Amino acid sequence: MPPLIARMLRFSGVPHASYRANEQVIAALGGALGILATMGVTAWLLEGPDAVLIVPSLGATAVLLFAVPHSPLAQPWAVFGGHVVSALVGVACAQIVPSTLAAAALAVGLAIGAMHVTRCIHPPGGATALAAVIGSPALHALGFGYALAPIALNVLIILLVGFAFNYPFPWRRYPVSLMHYAKPVRGPSDAAGFTEMQIEAAMAKLNVVLDITAEEVNQVFEHARREAEAEAADGDRQFAPGRSYCNDLPGPEWAIRQIIDERPSARPESDLVVYRVTSGARKQSVGSCTRSAFAAWARSEVQR
Repeated sequence: MPPLIARMLRFSGVPHASYRANEQVIAALGGALGILATMGVTAWLLEGPDAVLIVPSLGATAVLLFAVPHSPLAQPWAVFGGHVVSALVGVACAQIVPSTLAAAALAVGLAIGAMHVTRCIHPPGGATALAAVIGSPALHALGFGYALAPIALNVLIILLVGFAFNYPFPWRRYPVSLMHYAKPVRGPSDAAGFTEMQIEAAMAKLNVVLDITAEEVNQVFEHARREAEAEAADGDRQFAPGRSYCNDLPGPEWAIRQIIDERPSARPESDLVVYRVTSGARKQSVGSCTRSAFAAWARSEVQR
């Protein structure tokens, strides 16, 4: 790639890689189902013009819930608190400030501040606050009830859809607290890894905002360390019955295998390894392969 184009892409923030095709399809389908559910409730509660104002903010929520379900901005408290707090701020501004223009500006600005204070930053909340100001008289008549219905009700619906839709996919379960992360096993000679508290402390000192949890940052560090070790190793790794190993693949092929038996042969690399899949793709199935094939599959040993 020519240096000029590379610099332009870096300046504009174009990522080097995109999500896998299956992730794109899953995200699109989940977003469609989430909005279908929320639009049905909104159309039942409100008349058309007001529904048009409210649904766009939930459409933005759907992007976060189904495209980046592990983002801190997409977690349940961020989604629920961000919308409800912003709705309350928007209604207060609409009732107190006579100028629509001033009320709209204050609603969005104060909603951002309120979300910061309550630790529920959720970008679509700004649209929820704005809708409370520029909505029709019928919407204004709801008063602070606007935060309860349709906002809180619709938010709960899309959260339930997000939970149910993402749950069948082990690599993208929602909320992120339901994710299973492989815990690295380190020997006494290995360098100590970072803890989540240390990562969070470093982020606080640097005053940076990352759209990724501290646990996922730690996983990135751990996998990078494993990749470096694998490149430096001679490939002669030891595997033992009872231990568990992960392939560290993103997406539907992610899995953890536990070795349950070994069958020696004349050549160690041809030993038969019998394993059970304990998590991820083809869970609870039993299989076997040569030791060399298992070594090529396994990227890290994990502790269950």
